[in-house]
Amino acid sequence: MKILDIAPDQIEAESFRIIDQSVAKMKNSGELEVPDLSPEEYQIARRVIHATGDFDFLNNIRFSTNAVKSGLEAIRSGRNILVDVNMALMGVSRTMLNKFGGRVICRISEEETLNDARTNGLTRSEAAIRRSTGDNPGIIAIGNAPTALLMTLKLIKEGLIKPGLVVGVPVGFVNAAESKELLMETDIPYISVKGNKGGTPVAVAIVNALLRLA
Repeated sequence: MKILDIAPDQIEAESFRIIDQSVAKMKNSGELEVPDLSPEEYQIARRVIHATGDFDFLNNIRFSTNAVKSGLEAIRSGRNILVDVNMALMGVSRTMLNKFGGRVICRISEEETLNDARTNGLTRSEAAIRRSTGDNPGIIAIGNAPTALLMTLKLIKEGLIKPGLVVGVPVGFVNAAESKELLMETDIPYISVKGNKGGTPVAVAIVNALLRLA
């Protein structure tokens, strides 16, 4: 085992160098069936790999046509970013988003959300998304709760919410893969991943990658 002696401000750059080198080797050896990603899409996928340590995401990540463009337009126009859990609220870079005038919003811990969930037989994640229709979300990022993604799709279908991009990457074994498949069957601009993998770190990595691209 060899521990690298590396300056703190060089760690991220070295991580990306290792990722790029590993991806090139895996492509050449046939270990990865890498989809045809644009340079911007690869930057996002690389951030996800950096956040998870999992190269499988390079094969599993999916972008709708113009997904990146739609997400960047939402950010640059100052629209807000709606997330499903507080971990994402803390993870999305406010410093970068504030430059464009947007806010990160999560209503899952609000008392009104809890009351709405109890009264109407909803999960807190469903109630939190439903209570956010007036928050002008340009991007809705779901990494934890499939129910939040399903509620997002319902509200979009009903015309109650019109995000520029849905980052739908909930993780798990109950309706996670299915909710993402439903998202990918729509004409909504989306970034998602196939199967059970996903999670809040993935959602945050995608959003922060978009903020850097913006």
